[in-house]
Amino acid sequence: MHWVYLIFAILFEVAGTMSMKLSHGFTKLWPSLGMVVFYILAFAGLTLSLKQMPVSIAYAVWSGLGTAVIAVLGYLIFQESMTWLKAGSILLIVLGVIGLNLGEGSDASDSPEPDRHPVETVDAE
Repeated sequence: MHWVYLIFAILFEVAGTMSMKLSHGFTKLWPSLGMVVFYILAFAGLTLSLKQMPVSIAYAVWSGLGTAVIAVLGYLIFQESMTWLKAGSILLIVLGVIGLNLGEGSDASDSPEPDRHPVETVDAE
């Protein structure tokens, strides 16, 4: 279920970023409101996915795939430039996300590890 939350978080983050572009610097009401709502939903989905995923994986997937999708949508919808270097860089982002997930091995579906470095408290006397 944590992957479902993460996928929704990515989709809402992409929708929020697209709304940000369409808001023209907060001069258009509906895209501005959409941006706020989509980002709240994106962070809610990311937070729910973190209940069962390591933060290093969840955040890297969320930000990496969101960035890649936004770059492609910027080209397709907003006629932004796309060079071979940009396309290759997007591919590297996607490969990096895949590599992070493969690097987790069988532990990827387990609960995150407990804190390896717990914070020690010092009693004030």
